[in-house]
Amino acid sequence: MSTLDVRPDVIAPTTPLPRDGASPAPDTPIAVAAPTPAFDFDVAIVGLGYVGLPTALAYHASGSRVLALDVSSRRLRTIAARGADLIDSDRERLDAALRRPSEFRLTGDVSELSRASAIVVCVPTPVDHQQVPDLAPLRAACATVVAAARPGQLVMLTSTTYVGCTHDLVEQPLRERGFEIGRDVFVTFSAERIDPGNIGFAQEVVPRVVGGATPRCEEQGAQLLSRYAARVHRVSSLATAEMTKLLENTFRAVNIALANEFADICGALDVPVTEVIEAASTKPYGFMAFYPGPGVGGHCIPCDPHYLLWQLKALHVDAGVITEAMTRIAARPRRVVERIRDVLGRAGKGTLGARVLVVGVTYKPDVADLRESPALEIIDHLIDVGAEVQYVDTHAPHIHLDSGRERDSLDDPGAFHPDVVLVHTRHHDCDLGWLDGEALVVDGTYRSTDIAGRVLL
Repeated sequence: MSTLDVRPDVIAPTTPLPRDGASPAPDTPIAVAAPTPAFDFDVAIVGLGYVGLPTALAYHASGSRVLALDVSSRRLRTIAARGADLIDSDRERLDAALRRPSEFRLTGDVSELSRASAIVVCVPTPVDHQQVPDLAPLRAACATVVAAARPGQLVMLTSTTYVGCTHDLVEQPLRERGFEIGRDVFVTFSAERIDPGNIGFAQEVVPRVVGGATPRCEEQGAQLLSRYAARVHRVSSLATAEMTKLLENTFRAVNIALANEFADICGALDVPVTEVIEAASTKPYGFMAFYPGPGVGGHCIPCDPHYLLWQLKALHVDAGVITEAMTRIAARPRRVVERIRDVLGRAGKGTLGARVLVVGVTYKPDVADLRESPALEIIDHLIDVGAEVQYVDTHAPHIHLDSGRERDSLDDPGAFHPDVVLVHTRHHDCDLGWLDGEALVVDGTYRSTDIAGRVLL
């Protein structure tokens, strides 16, 4: 397969890590060993999406030689053309990296994985329409990495998955190839902690959790992460590291479901839910603020807990709280549609033929990320009940819905003359000056206080 050759100046590490002896304590910075001369690259990143590309750029900016691999030639062209959706600091890193093709190599050739001292797998782990984990991308990536592995390499999974997956897809297949884990090759798991579009938490300052198949694997994984992460927290096993990520996102899912429920309760009791949450947030302990909305998107909250539930179902283990939270999250888009129908009805208008405009369709502000965005399901449901639906979003000029329908963002939303406007996602560059005061406005963000006459979900 052909390849595309596409770094600020490299700062070589100066303090070598001890190759033997006691491991540093958890949460302590680790000095970085010099690169292994037998390899052309210090790290290969497999999968250059919303996690993989920023990860590759973080390693490169820290002085590592990076092999950046993706099997999609279209994705490689987008990155090479500097068209990837990135925060500003990562755009600068990408521009610098692309000027140093010998030290930051874009490629689609999987045979080049043998050239890297470490291989980090960053592929998606979605669920299907029945909320069943789709492991096909991860299985394929792991099989490719196992087939390309050579002595001395470290393999690290970062994709969120079920407990035991790293053993099943990496450790055991490597053993079957004849490798001794912890001596010939090293196997680790360290879930990604990237929040797309969030400029408040640089990768370097977000702690990373790592577990290894053996103590030596754990040490090697901590060394790799410490090339750019200021803090590495070690855990006792692959399974512990895998479960940590599942807890993180399941915690968020359960609390968002609770926030949405409180929003409905406050609406019924005519109490401002955001004011309640902000007041509760003044308590300096025992409370963490979560806010309601029109639904949740991305590949973390709507997907990750289902990997745990899927595994627990096979073990006949009940997880009632998690199951109910995920059921409520899945039902949220239909709840939004019912609220829009209710608002129209109270104004003496029917849903059939109603002109509905959705403001913002990406799953969160200031990103072009449409993965699992509730807006897509909301639009489909509204069309199904007879509404005429359009949208406006500068970050998503075109959308393809699950139903097969397609829509383009309106250039002049005011000219659509909507009967009702759903504010789904407000980007910082979102201009609502075209609102003329005649359309009903349903505020799915709960925080668009600048819109006169808005109603909440």
